[in-house]
Amino acid sequence: MSQPWAAFNDHIALTVRLTPSGGRDAIDCVETDAEGKAHLKARVTAVPEKGKANKALIEFLAKSLRIAKSSVSLASGEMSRKKILRIDGDPEDLIRKLQTLLES
Repeated sequence: MSQPWAAFNDHIALTVRLTPSGGRDAIDCVETDAEGKAHLKARVTAVPEKGKANKALIEFLAKSLRIAKSSVSLASGEMSRKKILRIDGDPEDLIRKLQTLLES
């Protein structure tokens, strides 16, 4: 199975399919879309208005990965369910943290 991230020199790009108003903040699983591309399936309790759900996703991921909120930014997909997040830091460390998070 492919992974929902791509590693670069100083960051990773993480593809996420977000469900706002999802009842709880959670990472559900890794799924593959019809084109065979993997994405992280996540949900937040925040509503999808005025960027609240995007902000909640960034805060939730930063807390889950134990990194600063300023290290996570929205690269694309502001108004879409499918988003690409840029997470700054050591790519190997970030991927290890994501894998641990997905296993729990």
